[in-house]
Amino acid sequence: MVNTFSQVFPKDLTPKVFLNKVLSGTAVGIVVGLIPNAILGELFKFLITKNDIFTTPLVIVQAIQFTVPIIVGVLIALQFGLTAMEAIITGSAAFAASGAYKVIDGKFVLVGIGDLINTMLTAAICIVIIYLVHDKLGSMTILLLPIIAAGGAGLIGVLTLPFVSKFTAAIGTAVNSFTDLQPVIMSILISISFGIIIISPVSTVAIATAIGLDGLASGAANLGICACAMLLVVSSRKVNNSGVTWAVGLGAMKMMMPNFIKHPIITIPIVIASTLTGIAGSFLNIQGTAASAGFGFSGLVGPINAMKFMTGSPTMNLIITGIAFFVIPLISALIADFLCTKVLKLYQPDVFTFNKN
Repeated sequence: MVNTFSQVFPKDLTPKVFLNKVLSGTAVGIVVGLIPNAILGELFKFLITKNDIFTTPLVIVQAIQFTVPIIVGVLIALQFGLTAMEAIITGSAAFAASGAYKVIDGKFVLVGIGDLINTMLTAAICIVIIYLVHDKLGSMTILLLPIIAAGGAGLIGVLTLPFVSKFTAAIGTAVNSFTDLQPVIMSILISISFGIIIISPVSTVAIATAIGLDGLASGAANLGICACAMLLVVSSRKVNNSGVTWAVGLGAMKMMMPNFIKHPIITIPIVIASTLTGIAGSFLNIQGTAASAGFGFSGLVGPINAMKFMTGSPTMNLIITGIAFFVIPLISALIADFLCTKVLKLYQPDVFTFNKN
């Protein structure tokens, strides 16, 4: 494998470095594409009820989400120092094979951000193709490279998409099996699952929507994400600048995906924090819908939907929601961080250092 790499890529670009570049580009791309709607989406939805002028800004931040596969492809390419044209070619291939659209009656319909794993895979394949042929096309590069690299990688990606999607579906099936268990056990397992999934290449929203996760299960999923977010915030503030920590806290947990892949020990504090939060959620009867599960407190989607299922006074509902989505996850994260770094000494804080390069 290494010999093959050395024949195609520069000597310092080992398989490990290659993977890290793909993960880093993906992490930044997700933040760029999802943060606008994560921060402003629910706010604009509320403001629309006051004035229709906010309809257009809402459409804009929602539309930006659909460009995630393109952004991810471009930023992955830039990690490898490719030219602007080569980066756009990579982004085009990534989008073509992402599954972010469907062809219905001859019309292209956007359906989401697609399958992130297949997006990464297609971008990686496109980069390999570019490295193989970019210096062999001469003056025909501008004509042939988009066809060979974007078209070739896109075709391969479209062919792999059904198989990669089955992996996501298998995870959904496993999570769905937890819904048959006793409520507290179910809440713990679903909370842990989504706490881990949110920092992986798999989409929590896609999983929740695919299996129709609602009621207490939806609430547990959101609280697991909140626990992971708080754990990342608590850990990030020790080693990263405030911008990174704020981004994570506002919903960009997947930007820590490279850290999770390189340091799987991070799973342990996430499990601890998610367990505590899941237990609390089951006793507080935090619920949600399939459409709201998978967001956590990002954009306040989880909290707003949880309040719709509460029967108390508005003030009491707000207090319970605040405790469930913010206070308990924060306390759980602090406990998990203390146990893992001070008591068990499983890792050093630098495993959470974010490196965008």
